[in-house]
Amino acid sequence: MTWQPQHLPADHPAVHSGNVGVLVVNLGTPEAPTPKAVKKYLAEFLSDRRVVEIPPIAWQPILRGIILNTRPKKSAHAYSQVWTEDGSPLANITKAQAEGLQLRLGSGVKVAWAMRYGKPTIADQLQHLMDAGCDRILLAPLYPQYSGATTATVVDKAADKLKAMRWQTSLRTLPPYHDDPAYITALASDIGRQIDTLDFDPEVLLLSFHGMPQRTLELGDPYHCHCRKTARLLEEAMGPQRQGLRFETSFQSRFGPAKWLEPATDDTLERLAGEGVKRVAIAAPGFSADCLETLEELAIQGKEQFEEAGGEHLAALACLNTSDAGMDMLEHIIRRELSGWT
Repeated sequence: MTWQPQHLPADHPAVHSGNVGVLVVNLGTPEAPTPKAVKKYLAEFLSDRRVVEIPPIAWQPILRGIILNTRPKKSAHAYSQVWTEDGSPLANITKAQAEGLQLRLGSGVKVAWAMRYGKPTIADQLQHLMDAGCDRILLAPLYPQYSGATTATVVDKAADKLKAMRWQTSLRTLPPYHDDPAYITALASDIGRQIDTLDFDPEVLLLSFHGMPQRTLELGDPYHCHCRKTARLLEEAMGPQRQGLRFETSFQSRFGPAKWLEPATDDTLERLAGEGVKRVAIAAPGFSADCLETLEELAIQGKEQFEEAGGEHLAALACLNTSDAGMDMLEHIIRRELSGWT
């Protein structure tokens, strides 16, 4: 709405206020599957002090001198394997989730989307919502499990923007929803639906979460506990209807020499094949949208690893994305967090 007090001069600029906004945020993506674009993306991502907790004086020479001169080419090849005609899968799905939420929430709420690393930026999208009169905004990091390297860094970036604003919007943050009944129900429904469409009966459902250094757990980050609780609740929800299906949990995307959360997804796939398991379905419940880690690391690399170790069938299941179950869940938890504002 536009608010124009009668006592202000006639030439005073119109003041837009009174609207409610939602900003959904996911991790990020390079702008193109090229070494140059990936290098720019990785430079921002790996310079975040919450992502890499090594002091900059020690880390930046390694990052600038070694990693950014070697990793972009390899990563660009990986991105090229999942890139679509419309661009980045993660960006496209996040945009579609925002558009779907806009339709569901109606004109009383303005929905935008952003990437923590890359574009559109959190700062730009907060400003866009503020310019549209949103003086109350729900910041919605689409990370079911909380981590300092994911949820917290989104909040940090939003706070950086607020520090530069004379008129700050009121901000709420979507809490982690790792054990929310709506989330567990959505996962159980959508994973079950996908399993029923497979042309084989999986012996194991492997739940693969993004890895974090072991040190983060020891320093008090709840991420590992959140992942384990999601896995336990999902098995409780699905198990009674999936007699004979074995549930296992693992962590993917190890990077560098430090010890990471275990068991590792690649090691687990090799172990399962070595045990004589021939048929595996793998789901990634920590990802709200398919991305490089699910489409390339699991669906391509994981399948190759499993088959080379003696497995026969591996199906990487889609994330919730814009499925009916996923959108119902997002609408439910976001409406709840908007309570009192709408």
